[in-house]
Amino acid sequence: MAHPGVSDDTSGPGANDAAVIWSEGYLSYKWAYTHPMNPVRLALTVSLARSLGVFDGVDPIPPIDIDDEALKVVHTADYIDAVRAVGAGTAALSGPLLERLFGLGDADNPIFDGMHEASRLLVGGTLAAARAIASGSVRRAVNIGGGMHHAMPSRAAGFCVYNDCAVAIKWLLDNGFDRIAYVDIDAHHGDGVQLEFINDPRVMTVSLHQHPATLWPGTGWSSEVGEGAAAGTAVNLPLMPGISDRLWLRSFHSVVPSLLAEFKPQILISQCGADSHRADPLTDLSLTVDGQRAAIYAMRDLADRYCDGRWLTVGGGGYGVINVVPRIWTHLIAATLGRSVDPATVIGDEWLAGARTIADDVHSDYSRPPEATMSDGGDVNYVPWDGDTGQVPPEGITEKAQLQTDRSILATRRAVLPLHGLDPEDPRD
Repeated sequence: MAHPGVSDDTSGPGANDAAVIWSEGYLSYKWAYTHPMNPVRLALTVSLARSLGVFDGVDPIPPIDIDDEALKVVHTADYIDAVRAVGAGTAALSGPLLERLFGLGDADNPIFDGMHEASRLLVGGTLAAARAIASGSVRRAVNIGGGMHHAMPSRAAGFCVYNDCAVAIKWLLDNGFDRIAYVDIDAHHGDGVQLEFINDPRVMTVSLHQHPATLWPGTGWSSEVGEGAAAGTAVNLPLMPGISDRLWLRSFHSVVPSLLAEFKPQILISQCGADSHRADPLTDLSLTVDGQRAAIYAMRDLADRYCDGRWLTVGGGGYGVINVVPRIWTHLIAATLGRSVDPATVIGDEWLAGARTIADDVHSDYSRPPEATMSDGGDVNYVPWDGDTGQVPPEGITEKAQLQTDRSILATRRAVLPLHGLDPEDPRD
């Protein structure tokens, strides 16, 4: 490694068994000057990862050039036509009608030039990752431009036009996979992916997110468990605002490992939205870079344990575009490549100077100055859930915060685990 803070892991797939999907064309997915989802976060992630030596010996591969047929496995033809038309300035419908019918043109999803082409490219990136893993040429692949989990079959939502996660899962189902786990750690509920597979027992969707009573889209209650033969394959763990690393990790480990062990997926897909960070301007969770890094490596370990190392990772939300996202997704790229960036690593002066210059040009609400290290000094030493909601909290955790978290854990476990023959009250399950 070129940087002393970056090392190769000694077990599991390494850089020669992984793929990074990247295209400068991702930067054309830009809604508006003041929009919170600014693609500068992607450019800064790649430049930071390169500056630290994470990309050493790795040649990123481009997205697949897909056509409408690839999108139609999830999206309707009318919607695809509408996206293409508004991006080309040829839409026949009025603005209010476009918004009402397709979610196009509102404050969240303003129209921009080349909208169809830019959105299609993100899907092509996640499909490239899925195909690389399915072919056996790699066991891990990352597409930080993906993770557009809110897009619906005929409607844009939550800054998402086409649902690359759902399209990739559909492709995998058509190409030899029949047990797919999707774990979403974005602060917002992974509603579009859940809806697409709500009746499909071959796909388990797991979402840990801010409580739907406190954050858009208002879905993702623990009682949403899937329908019909798929009951138990939709898993939702809503968490209260202000939750910190230790309680978030307590929640994750109380639910996700046991369900994956029971479901036995052939591949794990992780949506790694970075907006659960405490500095994110749009959400109210309180994780640090360290907590999110711990979640990423926990998911990688689960893929190694249950999926023979097959792990597809994508980006998602994240609106601390200068100070947060580049650090978290550099850790994500490193983890996918079988590498590790020491959280104490000091970021180079050249990258910091460039990021500060960019911050001056980005809308002020989303451009806090960059941090100088790959850590926030977060505490990730969580106490495992033991089944007792009256457990005395460890130092630094309030009784109220732990009680709220444990109630959420129990609600989710009681809703889902019995459908898999597991005991929701037993911490061993």
